[in-house]
Amino acid sequence: MSARLRGVVMRLSRQLNASATHEGLTPSQASALGLINGRGPLSLSELAAIEGLNPTMVSRIVGRLDELGLISRRQNPQDLRSAVVEITDQGRQTHDRVRGERAKVLSDCLEELSAAEQQAVVTALPALEALAEQLINSSTGQRDK
Repeated sequence: MSARLRGVVMRLSRQLNASATHEGLTPSQASALGLINGRGPLSLSELAAIEGLNPTMVSRIVGRLDELGLISRRQNPQDLRSAVVEITDQGRQTHDRVRGERAKVLSDCLEELSAAEQQAVVTALPALEALAEQLINSSTGQRDK
């Protein structure tokens, strides 16, 4: 079951990530921008832990988002050796466009499903939301006991 679920999630993710390319962002950049928008400001180490990426890759992603004016980087007041990133107004607008495009793509595809399949998706949402939260918590070391 977990392999089947992983396969479905991966296929959905690839298709939804493709909708971010019209903004000139890679899937990793769009994902990081979304996290910074939703959870920011974040330290680079927090972003790396949440994304499951190595610090070098996160540094490249953050550098590109900063070059594009989508985020700003500042010194972490709690640890002057590290940086904190936060979304800019331009970044928020870009994120909103990416999110809107993803919602449209998903909505259009859902409309192509039968009524029974649509209802099955709706019924599964609470369990999928709980699973996503569990994955987020376990990836950041905050697993609920």
